[in-house]
Amino acid sequence: MLKEACAENFTNVPELIERGAKRIELCDNLAVGGTTPSVGVIKIATAYCSDKNVSLIVILRPRGGDFVYSAMEKAIMMRDLEEIIVLQANGIAVGALTAANALDKPFLEEIAKLASDNGIELAFHMAFDEIPEEKQRDALLWLGEIGFKRILTHGGPKENTIFDNAAHIAELAKITPDMTIMPGGGITKDNLADLEKVLELTEVHGTRIV
Repeated sequence: MLKEACAENFTNVPELIERGAKRIELCDNLAVGGTTPSVGVIKIATAYCSDKNVSLIVILRPRGGDFVYSAMEKAIMMRDLEEIIVLQANGIAVGALTAANALDKPFLEEIAKLASDNGIELAFHMAFDEIPEEKQRDALLWLGEIGFKRILTHGGPKENTIFDNAAHIAELAKITPDMTIMPGGGITKDNLADLEKVLELTEVHGTRIV
């Protein structure tokens, strides 16, 4: 099982890797769910993780709050993505929605093309949980078509535990073998063994996963 540890800034990255994290999701401002870190942080973290043979994913998110972005915010995200490419991170975690909580397809296609053309791995973060459940299957398949490899999901309402949402996560995992469904939100090193009893896990995500 691959453990992806979410790290705020660079400070805890060495310790997380020492404890067994095999992939780092790097962000800033965890209090608002994570935003894109500075160029300096990305550069140092990328070099460190590369030396330790650990994959580094950078969150591409200009602010906290919802995932409906203005034209200016989208321009910021594309510029940040250009820097992430130059700094040679392994991938990005990103999400973008319309006001109706549907995928912002034109913008996601723009992101996916620039990332894929430059060897950047694509993961869709927990913005996925804002999409109505009856539309998540089609959303997942479409994301796969444009190059996304992984979905980070809590599987349902934030107020539910990951165990409450386990059945839906299992259903998502059955949709396509080409997409990895990575549970997150409330998973820790202390409850992971119990979660393995109810879900077949290949990858997990959390701030306290190791």
